[in-house]
Amino acid sequence: MKILRQLGVLAMMGSLLGLAGCAAMHTAISKRKLDVQTKMSASIFLDPVADSQKIVYVRAHNTSGISGMNITSDIKEKLRDAGYKITTNPNRAHYWLQANVLRIGKTDRRTANEVLHGGYGGALSGIAIGATSGALMGESSGAMLAGGLIGGLVGTAADAMVKDQLYTMITDVQVSERVAKGVRVRESSKSVLQQGTSGREVLTSNRTIHWKRYRTRVVSTAEKVNLKFKEAKPILKMELAHAVAGIF
Repeated sequence: MKILRQLGVLAMMGSLLGLAGCAAMHTAISKRKLDVQTKMSASIFLDPVADSQKIVYVRAHNTSGISGMNITSDIKEKLRDAGYKITTNPNRAHYWLQANVLRIGKTDRRTANEVLHGGYGGALSGIAIGATSGALMGESSGAMLAGGLIGGLVGTAADAMVKDQLYTMITDVQVSERVAKGVRVRESSKSVLQQGTSGREVLTSNRTIHWKRYRTRVVSTAEKVNLKFKEAKPILKMELAHAVAGIF
């Protein structure tokens, strides 16, 4: 009986080792190629203009806290390639392009999609991914417990060596298009200011401007097994610049 029990433990340990190895192997194979995606929360359609009006004023910010994410030069280069002139004088521009990189980091596909669907100015609160752990049912001898621990350690080691990494960059974009002479656009805005811990102050403003405003959120993702941020960083920047320039 003791020999049969030991054989059962060995078989269980072998199964655990095999499952851990299979899971790691599946991740290594299915995510071996870099998968890059860029999506916008809303499409922007600009009216065609003459070449003399293809002048853009670009102002991009990075408030993500990640250094070295200067996207301005990449956007300007893509716009020049598309036939647009870049100006540092906003009064000479027919278009204003404003962008702000809000957050960069590791996430999962579900969180990235929810942030995208939140649209321009939407909340950036992440969704925690819970994990459930099951216990072995039945006989709980010391030998079986040891087998479970060994299998868990092997699974943890395999997961540590083979990880599906997904990096996400979230950017809010606003494009302003100058309207024709004599045309006025009425703009309304509402701001909610927190007053202490329980009060709020709502501010509403209305004004007449000479611009049509378009807003969208751009979410770029890079995913691959054991992907490092150093590798993902230039790809995310390029994807953002390509997407933003594609509006024009």
